[in-house]
Amino acid sequence: MDILDKEHIKASLSALAADKIPLWGKMKPQQMVEHMVESLEYTNGKKACTCDRPAEEAEAAKQLRLHRDFVIPQNVNLGPLPESYRFANLDEASKQMLQELDDFDDFFNRPGIKSVHFAFGPMDREEWLIWHGKHFTHHFKQFGLST
Repeated sequence: MDILDKEHIKASLSALAADKIPLWGKMKPQQMVEHMVESLEYTNGKKACTCDRPAEEAEAAKQLRLHRDFVIPQNVNLGPLPESYRFANLDEASKQMLQELDDFDDFFNRPGIKSVHFAFGPMDREEWLIWHGKHFTHHFKQFGLST
């Protein structure tokens, strides 16, 4: 998925009903969108994380998952789901997700800027476009929004 195609993303989010049952996993639609908001915040300068792997190990993981035909598997569990929502409803969360995409563009307008992925280490704009594309595709497929 091309995260720069904001019209496609906006149309997909508009088609997502708050009561949509996922094809797999435990996330509800608003949880998924809020998860995407948070993941974007880590790449647009609003939040920061660290990569606790040695640099060589992080680079190897990045090469395996970013620069190959890696597909995020269904039912990946990286921890418990939040117990409450950040936004009042799915529409507000969706609007914030679109704002975070705009902020991503603004953040990476500066030359040489990078942000840290928790498993892959520092990544530039092009690497984040690839990873976000895989991540968005994974979750949009989860709710039947993308093939």
